[in-house]
Amino acid sequence: MRAEGHAVESICAVLREQGVQIAARTYRAWKKRLPALRTIEDARNTDALRSLKVPDAKGRPRPEIIYGRRKMTQWLRRNGFSEASKHTVDRLLREEGMNGLVRGRKTRTTIPGKDGRRAGDLRNRDFTSPAPNQIWVTDFTYVPVYTGFVYVALVIDLYSRAIVGWETSTVKDTAFVEHCLRMALWRRQHTGRPVPAGLIHHSDYAEEYVKPRAEVVGPCFRGLAVYSSA
Repeated sequence: MRAEGHAVESICAVLREQGVQIAARTYRAWKKRLPALRTIEDARNTDALRSLKVPDAKGRPRPEIIYGRRKMTQWLRRNGFSEASKHTVDRLLREEGMNGLVRGRKTRTTIPGKDGRRAGDLRNRDFTSPAPNQIWVTDFTYVPVYTGFVYVALVIDLYSRAIVGWETSTVKDTAFVEHCLRMALWRRQHTGRPVPAGLIHHSDYAEEYVKPRAEVVGPCFRGLAVYSSA
């Protein structure tokens, strides 16, 4: 407004006419006043939070970027911000649009098949095995990563509790669990421990295992396995 020829006194006079009670010396005192301690601390904390958005020297995302309010508060305190409070950190995280990794139960891995069919439980809750390659159990879960999460399927030999097959995928479907089973068979056959006839393959009743049971027992196991579900 000064470039257009308006002084502070004239501007304050117009504001008072509009119901805003402000004096010229109030404006001058505000302009000369030092920033509040809270403003300074917020700026320092914000700079530290923004630095986490920059990848490291190898171009990888920094692991602290997935921290929530509590872990981020502890991280700030360990890095020279001893006065940081969880409420302040929570407010600054929202202002910066930073959200910690939410660990909840929103992702379901065991979804029953729509037709309700499932194989019988051949083990009757007995998860012991007298010899290798007699009983395999399989399941999949999800693991958090920087970009979200991925599904991980595993096949375990009950005799040794060894993981004989595994597979990762961003989607859960028939091909995902089938690749895991194929890998388990391939590894056993190529390490001098072929799978004998009558192997029991046990899983839960997730639709990825239940729906393709006829196909999996045929093409994937080549007639070597008997399917079993919980």
